[in-house]
Parts: sequence; structure tokens; C-alpha cells
Amino acid sequence: MITIPRRVVLGLAAAMLIAGSVGAVQAAALVKVSLWDKGANMDMPTGLTYAAPGLNLANATMGIKALPGAVKAGKVTFNVKNDSKDTIHEMIVMYLADPGKPLPYIAAENRVDEDKAGDKGEVSELDPGKSGTLTVELKAGKYLLICNVPGHYAAGMWAEFTVNP
Repeated sequence: MITIPRRVVLGLAAAMLIAGSVGAVQAAALVKVSLWDKGANMDMPTGLTYAAPGLNLANATMGIKALPGAVKAGKVTFNVKNDSKDTIHEMIVMYLADPGKPLPYIAAENRVDEDKAGDKGEVSELDPGKSGTLTVELKAGKYLLICNVPGHYAAGMWAEFTVNP
């Protein structure tokens, strides 16, 4: 029978615990976001807000594309790029407490009321061609990614986003 000194056993146990906990650290889910539009000379439609009656996004002249469109709950990193050639855009993550219902909107300002809507974080105004990053902890549920530059949300600049348990 081989006898292993106690300090060696304790050292091996500590090493196994450390190695196991390193593997348990979960990396943030990565989402690539494109903010796009059809150019500064476009006619900006209105009435294309999330959950609007008779919504037809085929008329949208700007939008948000997120890949993937769903991730697991936890840390989520959004790599956001403004793919416009001439227009400033932003991306705000909104939690949908009641999916399918419109976000609170300030019509006089042509924008969503961020305080009432459940703003979870944002990549503020990005100049054309610029990029930004946002990492947030998100619980399972439905979210909306929006651009809240006046008029952009109503022109269809939003995307649904899902966080799974």
C-alpha cells in the first residue's frame, strides 16, 4: 500500500476545486447588432412602432438586426455597429413586461419614454460607421432592441430579442 502525504492530498484537492470553478465561469453570450437605414434622403414612415395595429415592416426604411435573436439568461454582450453611411443611431435594450403591448411613447418628442419602458442599458448615439459594446445581465423574458433617436423607433427601428431560461 502506498501512503500519500496529507499535504499532497490537500494540494491535489485544492487544485481540482480551482480547476472546476474556472470551468464553471460562464462567458457572456455574444450578440452582433446592425443598425441600418436606407440613407439620409429616405422618406421616414411613421406608425411602425412595436405592437402597432396592422404593422407592416416591409415599409421600414431603417431597422435593427440582431444575431442570434435569442440567448440564455445571464451576461449578454451586444456588439453594436451603426451600418448607416450618414445617420446617427443608438441601441437600447428594453424589457417587455407585457409582450405584445406597445411601449410608452412620447408623441410630442417622437420617442419612447425610456424611464417608463424598462431601459436595461444602451449604446448611445453612434456616428455612421462607428461601433460600441454593451454587456448586461438579463433574466429570461422578451426584450426589444430599439433606436430612440427621435422618429427612428416609429419608422420601424426595433427588433424583438428573447432570453431563454
